[in-house]
Amino acid sequence: MPEQCRMPEFGRTARRKQIERDEGTETTMDLQSEFNRWCEKVTDPILAAELAAMKAAGDETAIEDAFFQELEFGTGGLRGVLGAGTNRMNIYTVGKATQGIADYIKNNVGADGTVAICFDSRINSRLFAETAASVLAANGIKSHLYSRLEPTPALSFATRYLGCAIGINVTASHNPSAYNGYKVYGPDGCQITDVIADAITAAIEQVDVFESVRTMDFHAAIESGLVRYINEEVLDAYLDAVYEQSLEPADEAGSLRLVYTPLNGTGLECVNRILERINIRDVYIVGEQAYPDGNFPTCPYPNPEIREALERGIALCEQVQPDLLLATDPDADRVGIAVKDGNDYQLLTGNETGALLFDYICRMRLALGKMPANPVAVTTIVSTSIVDPIAAEYGVEVKRVLTGFKYIGGIQAKLEEADELDRFIFGFEESYGYLAGSHARDKDAIVASMLICQMARFYRKEGKNLYQAMQDLYKKHGFHHNRTLSFTFEGAAGVQRMADIMDTLRVEGMDEVAGMSVTETLDYQQGVGDLPRANVLEYVLSDGCKVVVRPSGTEPKMKVYLFTTGTSEAEARATGDKLADALQATFQ
Repeated sequence: MPEQCRMPEFGRTARRKQIERDEGTETTMDLQSEFNRWCEKVTDPILAAELAAMKAAGDETAIEDAFFQELEFGTGGLRGVLGAGTNRMNIYTVGKATQGIADYIKNNVGADGTVAICFDSRINSRLFAETAASVLAANGIKSHLYSRLEPTPALSFATRYLGCAIGINVTASHNPSAYNGYKVYGPDGCQITDVIADAITAAIEQVDVFESVRTMDFHAAIESGLVRYINEEVLDAYLDAVYEQSLEPADEAGSLRLVYTPLNGTGLECVNRILERINIRDVYIVGEQAYPDGNFPTCPYPNPEIREALERGIALCEQVQPDLLLATDPDADRVGIAVKDGNDYQLLTGNETGALLFDYICRMRLALGKMPANPVAVTTIVSTSIVDPIAAEYGVEVKRVLTGFKYIGGIQAKLEEADELDRFIFGFEESYGYLAGSHARDKDAIVASMLICQMARFYRKEGKNLYQAMQDLYKKHGFHHNRTLSFTFEGAAGVQRMADIMDTLRVEGMDEVAGMSVTETLDYQQGVGDLPRANVLEYVLSDGCKVVVRPSGTEPKMKVYLFTTGTSEAEARATGDKLADALQATFQ
């Protein structure tokens, strides 16, 4: 093990303040000094009380976790736990990041550069959005702010539609309620590139959180015209663009009974409106999860890929017996589904829903004469391999990119530059993110919800639900089993532990896993093909299996992706069980 372990690349150029006591590169005294400065300078009463409580309790662990680094800024913007400190989401860290963005715009775009802003249902989301707008206004930069919470894809759309230089979305996606975040988009509506992230990071590093941030009263900014609310025309145009992706002839539409939960997030308005347009009206909303609530009282982890978040929806399903349960995450960029299988409801994985949508989109485009010449679909290096035989069946080129929807958006941008954007038919990642169309450059649970419902209606006419349709795909193309193991590492010690694991894997390597030999090791940090460098390790195993390891870019987690195949579902799953058991000890 090297004496100094590299930090994992959560944000590509993020500046860390890692406390390395043995090396003395960042002393406890420095941390204490910054803590004392915050105690002196913070005027927000809630944050000031939190700091005072830390000081009175002498809670060194809490102080270290809150101040051991500055909250990282990268291509995904900011994300962290709410609270006081440099490593927390609060009005001061949001203000500092926004001042850096303002400086970037003034230096690289010019005085005419504008910003689109959106926010979700999380605690302080509106406050952070208004804080960002106020800082921009104080710098003479106009912003367009949604007057109410709206989905992430609506922000991606608005950034392009309004011709903005930057988009800001206050959200922490599917993280627990203790988190909030701040995503940043480029003028193309895609999360910012490494180049822009580097430039903004450099600008942020020149900003002192208390001395350099310009701000003004939000209401004064509204009155001055420097902050303008986005009018209804923009959201209407977004929903029109979503509807254009419909692949179901109107005269063939049949009935569908649906249970839907927005998980106390942003999805209710837009999902309801698009369902009305495709004539799905037999919809039951999960009452406890219908309206915005950043505390997420019925599902502490509002992630539509886990059963706990869908339990209230499943309980309603038992009463009304729908064809489909649909759930969107708090910022409505991801969607999960469940259908009845025997006496219980089966949750489909992100890979399975992605494969079903890919097959359905190809099938319907061909049937309707809407398949472009040389069609392209885009997915990631950690998404299911079943897309390859599906693509071969329909003559679609598959491009694989790094994890993160910005890379899928990057392929869209390249196609657009070549005047070939019409070739793009679908993009998805295993983490329940899907996009059809070019109206947005991020995953879009609204367009995905529409297509999933149309797909469910299509199979309903054949006497199948979506679980049964997926089993047919497996029988046709082979059983491709995917599993993601997540290991949580909180705080300063957790960051170091993840770095240690990645360093150990690189130094010591792996020769075999669960009795299967490693035939090839790919280190994406050293470069693989034409993909950007990334802190990812891939192990190709015998018997057509694969393991991919990476630190999460948005959560304090190490993620391990398992890929197995078999002649039956039981065989593929059994191999996955062996791999999972063998790898557990490595990441504890």
